[in-house]
Amino acid sequence: MPRKKTPQEAIPVNPLFERAKNQIIGIERKRQGIGTLSEKTVHAILKLYYAPDEDMHEIPIENFVADIYTGKEIVEIQTRQFDKMREKLAVFLKQYPVTVVYPIPREKWLIWIDEESGELSNPHKSPVKGSAYMAFAELYKIKMFLKEPNLHFKFVLLDMEEYRLLNGWSRDKKRGSRRYDRIPLRLVEEISVDCPRDYMQFIPYDLEEPFTSAQFAKAAHIKSPLARTVLHILTYLDCVERTGKEGKNYLYRVKEW
Repeated sequence: MPRKKTPQEAIPVNPLFERAKNQIIGIERKRQGIGTLSEKTVHAILKLYYAPDEDMHEIPIENFVADIYTGKEIVEIQTRQFDKMREKLAVFLKQYPVTVVYPIPREKWLIWIDEESGELSNPHKSPVKGSAYMAFAELYKIKMFLKEPNLHFKFVLLDMEEYRLLNGWSRDKKRGSRRYDRIPLRLVEEISVDCPRDYMQFIPYDLEEPFTSAQFAKAAHIKSPLARTVLHILTYLDCVERTGKEGKNYLYRVKEW
């Protein structure tokens, strides 16, 4: 019987992304297992992927440091906590186009690390599948900048391995555990947002109007709390508008552009 392919072997290779990945991780590091890097691996790989010329990395601008500065534009790789970018964005956006790259796990394989022995568990595929809608919880934190013409986004869907330490508070030490690192396996899709109108792509085509946040959640295949956040942003950006109420629920319709 032929050997079943591992998740890594079954994934098609993106040559440019693979080159950046191997340059950061290294073939030998890959063979030896997870090593310690000076910055988290997803961030480092994406920085090299979007700017192979390392002379463009870590450029001082005003009182901040840009992840990438091409001479014309700035690229920031932000894996979480968009609120920490507020001061930086307030300065950068007055002078340059800024693209924020946000990586999102599409499919994820969990690997547990025993802190005492260093032993790694076999990969276990997470049942949770990510989508670009996950970016909206972070976008909410910088809502005040979303209408800025110089601000752009790339939501990058990645298949990845996530390494977690078995140091949680539960009996199996998994709940409350600390994430050690994430290793991208492949770049699946890049979703660009360059202006408020581009947010229209997040409105499901088969959504009948008027609709509630619960109906939006069902059509978008996301949970209701996230759907409310998405609709809050879409309303702020004039992509949708409230038309009234159905009981305690707001009704929405898509605005014409």
